[in-house]
Amino acid sequence: MDALSGIEKLNALEAIRLLKAKRDRAADTKDWALYESLHAADHQSHNGDYPAWTSAREMIENLPKIMGPGLITMHHSHTPEIEFDTPTTARGIWAMTGLSVWQQDGADHWFRAFGHYHETYEKRDGVWLFTSRRLEYYHTMRSPGAVFPPRLDA
Repeated sequence: MDALSGIEKLNALEAIRLLKAKRDRAADTKDWALYESLHAADHQSHNGDYPAWTSAREMIENLPKIMGPGLITMHHSHTPEIEFDTPTTARGIWAMTGLSVWQQDGADHWFRAFGHYHETYEKRDGVWLFTSRRLEYYHTMRSPGAVFPPRLDA
């Protein structure tokens, strides 16, 4: 592997941190165009309560449906552990806390999760992108009677 120089590594680390921050904001604000732009076309995703997706297109076709206007989310990712395999590929683990809030049967409900995102990244055409994500929950809590993921179309 051609090693990254000190400043190149710092720049790459910051680019990946900003990538993650934009992803969390795009999910919470439901900015699906921004969200899609952060992922490689061949991105694969395995996120806890949802089906696995084998492309960014498949992911973006489903996210607006399952995270519709009736679901408020707050994604917080922190304390990243990022390692570079090559100057243009990296792996990261991020601690996460997530909160989802929605109406179910006329009442407010919530789901809170704690765990880690396991991700891979690749620098393509000068831009770092997500190439895979797997969410692993270690602890979850929900309001009494809550069904998660919520049935937003019901």
